[in-house]
Amino acid sequence: MAEKVFSLRARKALKALGANVKTARLKRRISIEGFAERVGVSNRTIMRLEKGGDGVSIGTLAMACLVLGELELISGFLDPGSDSTGLLMERENLPKRIDKPRRGKITDKQSASPPPETDDNGVGF
Repeated sequence: MAEKVFSLRARKALKALGANVKTARLKRRISIEGFAERVGVSNRTIMRLEKGGDGVSIGTLAMACLVLGELELISGFLDPGSDSTGLLMERENLPKRIDKPRRGKITDKQSASPPPETDDNGVGF
């Protein structure tokens, strides 16, 4: 059984999401019955989804987006490239400085590979 969402902000977000699904369905002139049939759920589930019910599965939401022609919204949800909080946290973990390699100390990589040969244009082979 699904757990209830107790956060007021999360409830508001679910209600806004449900309202958006309903608006998209109405713009496309799809009845609840037709939409439920295409999504593969009952009319009652569609009504719960459109009211922002927290017990509707993500699979139902994905199918609703597919029927509405907006499936890419699901795959773009919390995309790492646009996750501003994640990017900020990543930036905070960057090193404060980068030390130069110490002189006189030859690493295995440096001794194993000879310097690359270049042509007259500076292109290495």
